[in-house]
Amino acid sequence: MTGQPVRVVVAEDNDAFRETLELLLGLSGAIEVVGSVGDGEAAVEACVALCPQVVVMDYRLPVLDGVQATAAIRVACPDVAVVALTAEASPREVDALLAAAAVTCLSKDERLEAIVEAIVAAAAAPGPR
Repeated sequence: MTGQPVRVVVAEDNDAFRETLELLLGLSGAIEVVGSVGDGEAAVEACVALCPQVVVMDYRLPVLDGVQATAAIRVACPDVAVVALTAEASPREVDALLAAAAVTCLSKDERLEAIVEAIVAAAAAPGPR
């Protein structure tokens, strides 16, 4: 890998999954997890405070769900890309995430390499997302 790792905030309400994801993303060498939160409102606050390049966003979050949090991040931090990562999302829910300006929507059972590639690609995309 060349250059600096991608700065990422993880927004996931399942503590065990969030901690595992943080560890695995950090081990990739391509990603630096700079923040980790358990609800959508905290994800927006973390973006403002930590200036990540990408937020990995769960769909089902307390306080603000993934769609609401993605839309709020797009307003507060327009240069931050959102990669949605969900256990189960209906086509309508995926469409709502993409309409809120998530760059892509992946399943939590994707290969780690695919998740890392999506995060790196989202960070490299030009201009506001």
